[in-house]
Amino acid sequence: MSECVRIAMWSGPRNISTALMRSWGSRADCTVSDEPLYAHYLSTRSEEARAEHPIAAEVMASQPTDWREVVATLTGAVPGGVGVWYQKHMAHHLTPEIDRDWVLGLRNVFLVREPEEMITSFIKVIPDPTPADLGLPQQVQLFEFIEARTGRRPSVFDAREVLERPREALSRMCDVAGVAFDEAMLEWSPGARETDGVWGPHWYSRVYESSGFTAYSPKDERVPARLAGVLAECRAMYESLRGGV
Repeated sequence: MSECVRIAMWSGPRNISTALMRSWGSRADCTVSDEPLYAHYLSTRSEEARAEHPIAAEVMASQPTDWREVVATLTGAVPGGVGVWYQKHMAHHLTPEIDRDWVLGLRNVFLVREPEEMITSFIKVIPDPTPADLGLPQQVQLFEFIEARTGRRPSVFDAREVLERPREALSRMCDVAGVAFDEAMLEWSPGARETDGVWGPHWYSRVYESSGFTAYSPKDERVPARLAGVLAECRAMYESLRGGV
């Protein structure tokens, strides 16, 4: 791989992952990739499970479904020859058949969100998620893999921390990645981007309207009783990952 700094941000859904992609994409020296393994993930799902995702067919037509082809791109030639390549990943897209060794060539960072806030948002689209649908088991597995192979604990950022102190959190994120903090990361112009996935109009409405990080505000919604077990599992994994903050 070239000298480009390749940052892989591993998040669960309904987090601030798209806002962070906007933040990094505001740098003049950075290009971004939006969920490059999404089509592969959908290709491994049953037709019933796939139908829960808006415009699944269009997503699968917009990206390679072979994870090997995706990995070759992510570790290959740098788009535009820029110095920083920010790759926004959903952890649950990292299916079991995908080899993990390639991630060791990236600067891997983890983004988490308090599970009750994440679940109450997610169930508005997919009503009965499992922990695996929310990406936390995959985050824990990848975290442990990287730690075992490198001897270093990967950095973990909590969405609330970023929203409450964006400058401080982004500065630390840049330190982790080995690049200088850029003031441009604190704001961006509203609207869609060519780098957004085709699913953007179905998921990114709030980001389209934004021009920076919105101040954190606690939610008063509660996870339904039927998902109490899912919440408990997710909270345990969340706290485990939070130990890396």
